[in-house]
Amino acid sequence: MREQTILFDLDDTLVHCNKYFDFVIDQFVDLMLTWYAGHNLKQEDIRQKQQQIDLAGIHIHGFKPERFPQSFVETYQWFAQHYNRPVSHKEQDWLMQLGHTVYSYTVEPYPLMNETLQELKDAGHRLFLYTGGDVSIQKKKIKDVGLDLFFQDRIFVTVHKTKAFMNTLMHEQQFQREHTWMIGNSITTDVLPALHAGIHAIHIPVAEDWIFNQGTIDIAPKGAFYQLPSLQEVPEAIEGYLQKSM
Repeated sequence: MREQTILFDLDDTLVHCNKYFDFVIDQFVDLMLTWYAGHNLKQEDIRQKQQQIDLAGIHIHGFKPERFPQSFVETYQWFAQHYNRPVSHKEQDWLMQLGHTVYSYTVEPYPLMNETLQELKDAGHRLFLYTGGDVSIQKKKIKDVGLDLFFQDRIFVTVHKTKAFMNTLMHEQQFQREHTWMIGNSITTDVLPALHAGIHAIHIPVAEDWIFNQGTIDIAPKGAFYQLPSLQEVPEAIEGYLQKSM
């Protein structure tokens, strides 16, 4: 069987994502350093605490959009208590608004995104989009870069992108595991769920990726597992595997 079912992650696989979060975090750190001037607060301390709170929030809230802005507020509250500084409702509201601005950017596609998807489509493969986050936010990104042309209604969005959800998806959609691929930048939410589900996986690492996306491969692949430097190498990798399997 040459026709393959190919699931693509969205954020930092097809379109840029982390760089917008990094930009907003930079603004948050600058605000904190201004408000806490004279307290000897260092930017690295702020970044580490925000990251710690944000990661903890994922296990509770998943990829709900409120999680990221709330991590700013909780970081602010932590340092307010630590330095015995009064908490300002106005400052907290400001931080919530700042955190939400990360969702207003018009995303930028990765190089040769359209060409790569078109090549796979022309080869007769079925393309699906499987992404974590809020439905309305992710649909906006999809529309902004015209991805509905390739995926149409074959789009799955969940706030908890886990091994359990991957297995549910495989069962409900009746995907044939030996002919299904997951392609993404995250070891945590793309590669490991795919390998545990017994499907093929392609990992496309991102430079200075978010720590949540990093992880350890704790299972031997049942099918193909490739790590590629760029999106445009995906069609050749899949075609090469199919040629060897004939």
